[in-house]
Amino acid sequence: MPAEFGCKNIEKKFINRLIFRDININLKIGSALAVKGRNGSGKSTLLKILANLIKETSGEIYFKIDGKELQREKFYRHMGFVAPYLSLYDELTAYENINFFLKLKNNFSNPEDIINPLLEKVNLYTRRNDAVKHYSSGMKQRLRFAFAVINQPSLLILDEPGTNLDEDGMRLVYGIMEEYKYKGILIIAANDKEDAALCNISINIENYKPGKQQIKFN
Repeated sequence: MPAEFGCKNIEKKFINRLIFRDININLKIGSALAVKGRNGSGKSTLLKILANLIKETSGEIYFKIDGKELQREKFYRHMGFVAPYLSLYDELTAYENINFFLKLKNNFSNPEDIINPLLEKVNLYTRRNDAVKHYSSGMKQRLRFAFAVINQPSLLILDEPGTNLDEDGMRLVYGIMEEYKYKGILIIAANDKEDAALCNISINIENYKPGKQQIKFN
């Protein structure tokens, strides 16, 4: 379905410290945005704002589906988010984690028809009945991707998507990112050239800091 996502004049302060200002973004289906900048520059802060996890100091975020603007509390229905700091239920299995999440979203009569293909997608099916506390950090990161794409969101936001992943894990998640380049809207906090190369638009968040002239992008 047609989707449009963006922000207008976003500014973020922590107490009296200005992190960034005047960020304007407009993305549609087929847009892939790389947010670049050094460690500690504010990339994660911006992505958390865009994912509606924290509040901007000023400005606004908008999300339109089929031309209709969504209320912010309903963004999550059309959005997936991956970050290494997102918590999982370590005492539950991978299957139980996803099933619990599904029940929060909708009541599915045959959850295994959704869960098993998802776990296949992230190469965790054979470990689906193991408690997540026994997973490696890379396996947990792949499980976070399963959560993010569970309802085929129009928008996928990725903060440090390659954290803790080995070469096979990176190939797997790059396949998911490539898929979303074309069928949805993709936003990545890009820490390396490979992440940035996936995207057709980029901004450097350091250009939106105090003393910097605002840089617009196409």
